[in-house]
Amino acid sequence: MSLKIICLIKQVPDTTDIKINPETNTLIREGVPSIINPFDMYAIEEGLRIKERLGGEVTAISMGPPQAEEALREALSLGVDQAILLSHPAFAGADTLATSYTLAQAISKLKPYDLILCGRQASDGDTGQVGPGVAEHLNIPQVAFVRRIEKIDPEHAVVERMTEEGYEVIQTPLPALFTVVKEINEPRLPSLKGKLKAKKAEIPVWGLEEVGLKEEEVGLNGSPTQVLRVFTPKPREKGEIWEGDPTEVANKLYAKLKESHLL
Repeated sequence: MSLKIICLIKQVPDTTDIKINPETNTLIREGVPSIINPFDMYAIEEGLRIKERLGGEVTAISMGPPQAEEALREALSLGVDQAILLSHPAFAGADTLATSYTLAQAISKLKPYDLILCGRQASDGDTGQVGPGVAEHLNIPQVAFVRRIEKIDPEHAVVERMTEEGYEVIQTPLPALFTVVKEINEPRLPSLKGKLKAKKAEIPVWGLEEVGLKEEEVGLNGSPTQVLRVFTPKPREKGEIWEGDPTEVANKLYAKLKESHLL
């Protein structure tokens, strides 16, 4: 038994000094120190553990500028078998819908596959929408917030999914997509052998032609949601401290709220 596993990873800024392109209102990623999205590291680790138990192969896919190749090489150094970079000027500025559509179209080129893994969300966008969006475009089941994979074979998987109250046990047919949380495992460190192998590896770059897409379907052109304006919120005004008899303070608060049309 062996499984074909795809891990979706994203390169995110390794800094709090985020800069915005004033013309497109999108993040400037070129030239910014970057890392693999921390949640995606757990997806990579889980894919590798499944491969080690059951056999198979793990493919990492990332969509981004040319520098995202660094993230894929890190994934290769951890034990991923192959990596693919989706990079083209037309992909820039994509919202979560356009991003998930582009990723799904690329994954369709890799059929058959058994399992797609990705982190619960990216640290720069925090939407948690891309993974489920990919599953929707591919018309496959998806389970979000997976904290444990209890059983898995080429036909089905049984997983524990975190909820606000605890967890649920879900059985799903494969192929499926799981977004994972940090409780699922502890990511490994790359070995020296892995680093040397990753350094020499050839990483194919897929653009519009390779994925089979048109410019109007991707990037800003294919995004129904766009950022129109970016601004820094005004600092809050200094608060007031009222002291005195509780009844008197309560009446004062009531009058203030009524004056502000909050009651």
